[in-house]
Amino acid sequence: MTSQPFLTVDEQQISLAQAIQYLQMSGKLQSFIGDILRRYILDRELETRSDITVEQTLVEQAIINFRLQRQLTELHRFEEWLANNNIDYVSFNKQIAFTLKLEKLKNAITQPQLEEYFRQRQIFLDRVFLYRIVVKDRELAESLYSQIQAGASFEKLAREYSITEDRILNGIMGPVSRGVLPDTIRASVDSANPGDSIGPFEIEGNWCLFRVEVFLPASLANSQLRETLQNEIFELWLTEKLKNLNVKLQTG
Repeated sequence: MTSQPFLTVDEQQISLAQAIQYLQMSGKLQSFIGDILRRYILDRELETRSDITVEQTLVEQAIINFRLQRQLTELHRFEEWLANNNIDYVSFNKQIAFTLKLEKLKNAITQPQLEEYFRQRQIFLDRVFLYRIVVKDRELAESLYSQIQAGASFEKLAREYSITEDRILNGIMGPVSRGVLPDTIRASVDSANPGDSIGPFEIEGNWCLFRVEVFLPASLANSQLRETLQNEIFELWLTEKLKNLNVKLQTG
């Protein structure tokens, strides 16, 4: 690594080697190199993919949208923004083009895997809205269950007897991932109908009753969930690419 200037601070030159040392001492070198390698992988992938192209008209429209969103419609304000961010228009144009290509690459890589990945993760994505009552004594739990079956209010019993803080909310647990439920509880939940109470179950020395309020199945029609899963698949792809790189840090 040469000692050519990398930064000049108050007329004092900092070489690239010194900058690397600063990053090492601050514990940020690995993250810094990771960002470089990620961009290297993406650039190389985009260079070899003839199917990933973006027309200049789309880039220009994206720039227009960017300026509208940030109220930079007046040319001088946009030029000030570019200057403040130390970027010229040509570089900014390339940056926008890269972002659009990256989105197309992400779709191309994740789309064929999305449905299968969704099925693999579905048990953790499906949720169920639960109420609960937690007590220390099994006999009390069984008595409360009998009262509920006889028509007693689950919420009222939760306020009176539950030992958890959610008793003040009538025992509301809220949406819970099916995947985090113990197998025996999940089996009972899955066979229940909305409004059914189930239990008691022993959990960490306490006894629990649950009421199934509503099932909240996950769906790829949910755009936010779809994007989250695509990001996860893409990160797995990137991680695998990173593992296969032979990287050597030149420190001298």
